[in-house]
Amino acid sequence: MRDFDHMAERAKPGTGGKAAKVDDGQDSNGAMRIDAKLVQELAELLAANGLTEIEVADGDRRIKVGRGAAPTAATTPAAPAPAAPAGGASTSAAATPVDEIITGETVKSPIVGTAFLSPEPDAEPFVKVGDAVKAGETLLIIEAMKVMNPITAPGGGVVKKIMVADAQPVEFDQPLVIIG
Repeated sequence: MRDFDHMAERAKPGTGGKAAKVDDGQDSNGAMRIDAKLVQELAELLAANGLTEIEVADGDRRIKVGRGAAPTAATTPAAPAPAAPAGGASTSAAATPVDEIITGETVKSPIVGTAFLSPEPDAEPFVKVGDAVKAGETLLIIEAMKVMNPITAPGGGVVKKIMVADAQPVEFDQPLVIIG
């Protein structure tokens, strides 16, 4: 950081109570004077450390230097779509993946904690996608404050999607499993 003691020289004993110079950071009109050298140093620190913003305070004076996020590559033209295979071959293998819409009942986390898909680290998971489950069957457990809380199926059905990974932190009301 920078030493700001040079900015304010106050009256010292033996000078008759007169201040040699008092710099309150403002010009005679009351507007704040900008220390261009300080701003340049802050900008260099910003760039050298990969920061987006830096602020220095000296009493009531504050200097904040920031830069916007780097421009994105939105101006880059999109790559052309691949041509359809010749000879009438099926395009399903060449089709790009599309977000699938999964319907069913979403089981959400009732607490904040860590989700575990199996009872022990090397054990089989409670359920896998495609498994049939009955109401009350354990789908996974959420550990919160050293307590293992079973998350059970609210009704019967087939596990369509597991939306968390093993040992993943989860938030309250976060979707965990879809049963249909």
